[in-house]
Amino acid sequence: MVSIRTAAPALLLLLAGCVSGPDHKPPEMPLPAKFSEGGTKVNGDVSGSQWWTQFGDARLNALAQQGLDQNLNIQQSLERINQAQADVIVAGAGGLPGLNLSGANTTSGQKGSQRSQVETLNTTGGDLTASWLLDLWGQYRRAREGAQASLDAAYSSVDVSRLTYLQDLANSYVNVRYYQARVSIAQDNLKSRRETLELTKFQLDAGAASRLDVVQAEGLVNSTLSEIPGLEISYRQAVHHIATLLNVPSATIIVKLGTGSQPVFRGRVNSGVPADLIRNRPDIRVAERNLAAATAQIGVAEAQLFPTITLSGSISPSYLHTSSSHGGLTSWSFGPSLTLPIFDGGALRANVKIAESSSREQYIVWKQTVLSGVEQVENALSAVSRDAQTVSALRAQVKSYQEALELSTASYKDGASSLLDVLDAQRSVSDAQESLAQAVQQSAIDYISLNVNIGAGYVAADKVPTAAAAKPVKVASTKKVAN
Repeated sequence: MVSIRTAAPALLLLLAGCVSGPDHKPPEMPLPAKFSEGGTKVNGDVSGSQWWTQFGDARLNALAQQGLDQNLNIQQSLERINQAQADVIVAGAGGLPGLNLSGANTTSGQKGSQRSQVETLNTTGGDLTASWLLDLWGQYRRAREGAQASLDAAYSSVDVSRLTYLQDLANSYVNVRYYQARVSIAQDNLKSRRETLELTKFQLDAGAASRLDVVQAEGLVNSTLSEIPGLEISYRQAVHHIATLLNVPSATIIVKLGTGSQPVFRGRVNSGVPADLIRNRPDIRVAERNLAAATAQIGVAEAQLFPTITLSGSISPSYLHTSSSHGGLTSWSFGPSLTLPIFDGGALRANVKIAESSSREQYIVWKQTVLSGVEQVENALSAVSRDAQTVSALRAQVKSYQEALELSTASYKDGASSLLDVLDAQRSVSDAQESLAQAVQQSAIDYISLNVNIGAGYVAADKVPTAAAAKPVKVASTKKVAN
């Protein structure tokens, strides 16, 4: 026959292995085998893919590396890692023994006209208390598990911040070069239209043109002059945004950027397959880790339905001293206490329902994040696969309109055509050049978007710790207590 003294420790060990609530398992959902315009080749880890270097622009490469260390949004995300690490300690602290020490010294006495006088009394004492709430149902283990999942999410949030920064920086750089190109186009057009104006004035003096022709030519010159300030403002705004991203003065960026051509990517991007996004996209990992944290809170809430046992004890020594006597006294106590929730108006069970609903909500959030990621890649693939056709057609259009302008100008000089033909040809060239610059800009932005949406490039040099990749498995069961 087993004695109670022998069985009690074994029972405590058995109970200590019980954990309330369901165990989290990474979720799964059906995904297509390939993107509609993608291939079947699976992507590996693309976090270190420095896709911006494919533009062949040394200035962009330098800015991208610089900002990974100086961007304030990334620095904020790194601080949230420190907070999440401290939360892990706080979450698990309740299940560990606690020990507190206190001490005091008091001096007391009486003064007055009474014959009887009381000696001055010095009392020195201390109090050492210890308590340990036995985590029989895994409340604090689940709390720590949830905090650890939130820490993983914080690491992946840094990856999200890095990816967001790289996309914002690259887009802003593309915009800077676009507005520089637009200003250059406007200045070239201004030169051409001023030459046409001078030619028209010459024709007027020769009697081959009217005052109306001169006014129309002047109007086109002034129209071009009015466009340039707005383009320069947009250029400055894009530069200022880059300076903000890098946390440096704008004047420094203006000098560093100088002038340059629009970034153009010539090549192809391996988009991988939809299942790759679960591993490579940090926002999906954040959603999965948030689901894990919410699932752990179910166990925390369920554990509060059960009784709790707390072992506590204290030792309180004291020392009394007067002029005529002195001595010490030590008191101590030790024993367990049991707390059993009996009636709480249904609050504890409501907390369990809240936690379960929150977990289901986070699963839906994860699923929506995956679906949004697939949609974004599909859209970017569709754009990237067609941008080159648009750019090629517009280059041919610019060439044709420039030839038409040369012909109409020569014909106008010979008196075989009107000024209106020249002005129309100049407008056509200007519009085509602007459309080409915009198409080149959009092509670069679509290339950037595709890389960002497949989760590529957020680590430029040394890797930062990231959450473990989620493997597709079935959703966790709803078992109440697991041994």
